[in-house]
Amino acid sequence: MSFNNLDTLYRQVIMDHYKNPRNKGVVDGDSLTVDMNNPTCGDRIQLQMQVEDGVVKDAKFEGEGCSISMSSASMMTQAIKGKKIDDALNMSKLFSNMMLGEDIDTDLDLGDIQALQGVSKFPARIKCATLAWKAMEKGVHEE
Repeated sequence: MSFNNLDTLYRQVIMDHYKNPRNKGVVDGDSLTVDMNNPTCGDRIQLQMQVEDGVVKDAKFEGEGCSISMSSASMMTQAIKGKKIDDALNMSKLFSNMMLGEDIDTDLDLGDIQALQGVSKFPARIKCATLAWKAMEKGVHEE
């Protein structure tokens, strides 16, 4: 697949998550709640996670912001549901490395998250993409 076709596909995935966010809403019952914002561009997120026995049972978000931040939150909540906290944190580290333009293990199936790889070329947008991930890290470290 050519670079232009791949770039177009990635843009479509990002816009799909932006227009049809997964896990947008509020977690029922007790949950960890983390509010974060990106004052540089005005993105804000409230992430809620239900963690039981070291596993993310549910994750939802509310907020507003650019297509990158909201798509990333949608993708992140999808990716961490059902994962052990350590696995979610490892995924966050991998995502951060990808945003820094570092080579990542391509054997790992990142699913839709890989669509955000191109953001690494735009340093001003990296904070948008990592906002939800930083909220997740903060939440599990404060638990």
